[in-house]
Amino acid sequence: MPGKILVDIGPLRESRDFRLLFAGQLISMLGTQLTVVAIPYQVYRLTHSSLQVGAISLAQLLPFITGALLAGPLGDSRDRRGIMLFTAVALSGTSAALAFNASVGHPSLLALYLISAAAAGCNGFFNTARSASVPGLIERRQIPAASAVMQVTFQLGTVVGPALSGLLLGLGLPLVYGIDAGTFVVVVVATFMMVPIPPADGPGLNPWESAKEGVRFVRSRQTLQGVYLIDINAMVFGMPRALFPAMAGAVFGGGTITLGFLYAAPGVGALAGALTMGWVSNVRRQGWGVILAVVVWGAAITVFGLVHGLLVALIMLAIAGWADVISAVLRNTMVQTSIPERFLSRMSSIQMAVVQGSPRLGDMEAGGVATATSLEFSVVSGGLACIVGAAAISLLMPHFRNHVPGEIDEIPVEPGAIEPGAIEPGAV
Repeated sequence: MPGKILVDIGPLRESRDFRLLFAGQLISMLGTQLTVVAIPYQVYRLTHSSLQVGAISLAQLLPFITGALLAGPLGDSRDRRGIMLFTAVALSGTSAALAFNASVGHPSLLALYLISAAAAGCNGFFNTARSASVPGLIERRQIPAASAVMQVTFQLGTVVGPALSGLLLGLGLPLVYGIDAGTFVVVVVATFMMVPIPPADGPGLNPWESAKEGVRFVRSRQTLQGVYLIDINAMVFGMPRALFPAMAGAVFGGGTITLGFLYAAPGVGALAGALTMGWVSNVRRQGWGVILAVVVWGAAITVFGLVHGLLVALIMLAIAGWADVISAVLRNTMVQTSIPERFLSRMSSIQMAVVQGSPRLGDMEAGGVATATSLEFSVVSGGLACIVGAAAISLLMPHFRNHVPGEIDEIPVEPGAIEPGAIEPGAV
């Protein structure tokens, strides 16, 4: 039956503003994924160093986390649509700056670092505001379906964007960056057409007090802690994307098209998973579902590091992507259904910092280990470490492991923290 296997598109049918958000994300993801491939490719072409590829990703980490964490308190006290509009304009500008830098006779590596870091900071704001906006555009019962639908847009971007980038890189980096700049113009128009998305309770605490209140809330919820920690574990140890530029030639004997395939393969598996996510609403032990998905991710990455045939390698990456999207949808559902509306933007900011910040740490980890040892050792050891980390989290965090939708995890909290039972009745 539709809805049991295939993704439920009810939120798209019933909410005009969710459709606009969906369309904007789809277009922006296509452009962003072009740049996700283009930046490491340009760095590797300029330096021939996997360590530099990891380093530029690390340089984006602090700006991204700063942007995401600042967007949380602001999003709980300001219009989220306004935040998305402002940052979409800024992101169009950073992509245009990347295009200009790539078009000069001798592109500046320093400029590449600085511009990509600025773009990461803007992305932290934009993605946090967008994620926190979803529950306000749909009914609460539709949150799992909306999470799966948004994953479809993300995974479409991660499939089409890298594959297209592999082709377009042959025509020149300025073209790739220029297309990305154009996609954000479309996002600006789509976001402008949406209704304002004010905070649920109107202007509240100042940003500093709001941030402290959010930290106390996380400390009182082991489920949220587990959601964040298990994704950090998977992305830091089991994300070898910084090695793709080197592996495309050294391991698989290919060029930019092979590179595009490596970046796109996880998205192919994830897209297949996202399109068949109708069953996710029926998962009761969501924590166990996340743990098992992360173990499959780690196992697939381990095998990927051991093979030298491109087809088998791409299949392993696709399996990893399939497992990752299951984990992502379950984690998003756990976050968005277990917290009150007044904390939503702040918790989304922490989740966004983890989800998109951890891979940047993973890039540095993979590049550093590969430089000290070998490409194969870096990938395989990371996959195995991911599995061990998931097992440790499952043992140490029982509230996360056994989380059931709608339940409040009651763990001891220090004086001054927010008691689980003190949150608005019926809000979680």
